[in-house]
Amino acid sequence: METPALVVHGKAVPYSTALGSLVNNPRYSDVRFVVGQERQEVFAHRCLLACRCNFFQRLLGVDPSPRVSSPVVLSTVPAEAFLAVLEFLYTNSVKLHRHSVLEVLTAAVEYGLEELRELCLEFVVKVLDVELVCEALQVAVTFGLGPLQERCMTFLEAHTQEALRTRGFLELSAAALLPLLRSDKLCVDEAELVQAAWSWARVGAVEQIVEAWKCHALQKGHPARGALCRRRKGTLSREHHRFLDPPFQ
Repeated sequence: METPALVVHGKAVPYSTALGSLVNNPRYSDVRFVVGQERQEVFAHRCLLACRCNFFQRLLGVDPSPRVSSPVVLSTVPAEAFLAVLEFLYTNSVKLHRHSVLEVLTAAVEYGLEELRELCLEFVVKVLDVELVCEALQVAVTFGLGPLQERCMTFLEAHTQEALRTRGFLELSAAALLPLLRSDKLCVDEAELVQAAWSWARVGAVEQIVEAWKCHALQKGHPARGALCRRRKGTLSREHHRFLDPPFQ
């Protein structure tokens, strides 16, 4: 009777280390990316990306040519986050950092990498603090990450006063701010919360405020005379009005 086959496993660390050495390595690479606003060039290997991630399989297509001369541009993902994604795809592990984990999480969600997403979520919960919580809440609301949103809300309810003073709070979208304002467990006086909301409005809606002021204070001038706009009746004269067409001041 034939002995059944037995699957045996070699050491995982040397294998992972060897594949990790290929991350952003031009040797044998057959695809180039230009990533982030800094337009950093990153090298990769088409077959590995395609078999590990459906997003890259669709992105890279089925072209069997061994070399690709033109790069694939991914301008919305920062280079550090993209390299972390590649590290995970090549080695099934990733080194996460507090300052960039939300960007890696965003990329994991957009690329459909569920395992990497879960690793990022676990890390975020461990390092969550006053400076990070509002940014994490924004990511949670944007991508519908319910458990992370609940964890952020619990943290914010316990550290409201400190969080309201962070830049992350001022940069929240309206969709992320509303759940926070609706909570009845915030540890802050109502007047201070109203003041924080007003500060948020001044920062987040500055462009709308500017446009609204223009509509209120100015009206269209006479294009034939070269005047784009002039003061509305009742608008007091101000220093910057000197830039308007003199005949219509």
